Amino acid sequence: MRLNGFGSAGLWVLIASTLFMPGCANIPGRPGPGPQVVRPEKILDFATLYKSNCAGCHGANGVGGAAISLANPVYLAVAGEDVLRDVTAKGTPGKLMPAFAKSAGGSLTDEQVNVLVHGMVQQWAAPVMLSSQSLPPYKATLPSDAGRGQQAYGIFCASCHGPNGEGHQPGAKDTLQKIGSIVDPSYLDLISDQGLRSILIAGRRDQGMPDWRSDAGEPMTDQQITDIVAWITSKRTANPGQPYPVHP
Repeated sequence: MRLNGFGSAGLWVLIASTLFMPGCANIPGRPGPGPQVVRPEKILDFATLYKSNCAGCHGANGVGGAAISLANPVYLAVAGEDVLRDVTAKGTPGKLMPAFAKSAGGSLTDEQVNVLVHGMVQQWAAPVMLSSQSLPPYKATLPSDAGRGQQAYGIFCASCHGPNGEGHQPGAKDTLQKIGSIVDPSYLDLISDQGLRSILIAGRRDQGMPDWRSDAGEPMTDQQITDIVAWITSKRTANPGQPYPVHP
């Protein structure tokens, strides 16, 4: 018997395939119709990349972290996009800032590094506020002198960080008792010379520290900044946190 050109066998095949086709989409383990997980290297959203890679040290919104504030127009102005890109990609060898670019052992593509840098500048830079000011250079170019640095430290820094850089001890009769030591060997082993210079120039307004224009009545000069860094780093020890060798 044939129906419209189909034999009985063909008819049964057609009926069976029609009955079982809807069930194929519900096979256990088959991906559903929802969105697929984006591969890590395809994430190009600044907020997502910043939260995953930067917020832990620099703060959720670029402020309030242990490391220098990135939402600081002065820091962004003095560093510039090229420096930000280089530091983000390569990190600071031997210090807390890791390399993020895949080419330097990190996990981010060059495109993702660019997204981070552009995002910082677009969201947090404010070049107008510095238009009438002369920024000190990002990197030190002048010869340093720790002796002069100690004198400059006394003028610009001692009122908050103590006369010897050891901070204000608990119980001090002022509002600065929570400021810690900036000559502690462990602290100095974690921060680079450039990190100290950047903080002196850009300040930490989130922690009450002014930028290089200071609260001392006059701004710090490039030479004073260079010398203060030299004095602070002269307090470094060779092996912080380790037993010192005993000399006979």
